[in-house]
Amino acid sequence: MIEPCPSPGAPPPPPRGGGGGSAVPDRYFARPAENLARDLLGGTVRSDVGGVATEGRIVETEAYVGLDDPASHAHRSIGRTRRNEPMFGPAGTAYVYFIYGMHWCFNVVAAEEGDPQAVLIRALDPSLGHTAMRRRRGRAHDLCSGPARLCQALGIDGDLNGHDLSEAPLIVRPPDAAIEPGRIEVTGRIGIRKARDWPLRFLLRGNVHISKGPHLLPAHQ
Repeated sequence: MIEPCPSPGAPPPPPRGGGGGSAVPDRYFARPAENLARDLLGGTVRSDVGGVATEGRIVETEAYVGLDDPASHAHRSIGRTRRNEPMFGPAGTAYVYFIYGMHWCFNVVAAEEGDPQAVLIRALDPSLGHTAMRRRRGRAHDLCSGPARLCQALGIDGDLNGHDLSEAPLIVRPPDAAIEPGRIEVTGRIGIRKARDWPLRFLLRGNVHISKGPHLLPAHQ
């Protein structure tokens, strides 16, 4: 059903995004979403929306793996549309979409341009800007424990759809070091109706900020 592809082991090329960028290698995001979703754990999302600095550590992700993924907004039965157009764009850009008429969700575009793969950022462990997050969320808990919650907390909305994630006001940085496999849990995806059993949800074991979901599978499965 899904063939796992190993993450590239070659040294990264020089960074992109000069000036105020994130120094993320240009090719870092241009690989299968399944690999990117796992490797983004422990990385950070930084928002300076509205001139307010907020940031969190990535603790939960979900991969959407292209034209043959029935849960993807870009499944071949749907085709290329105005809504999913950012998924076909350059890796390392944002795909931000609206659901249920009230919530924004934020994805990192993966793979090669034209291959619509993306990683949904499902949860963050807040590390900066707690006061602003509480004000935006209207509460002091569960600030970033879910894709809609983290968008609200960081001020992410449709204005950032297609944004280059090496540049302010929204930057994604990979972790300084890879997370040990034993600290990563894998489950089926949640909040969808099709292909829910595909093991494409990745989370840091035991982190209190992950969203609720099904029984966990060992990371190597």
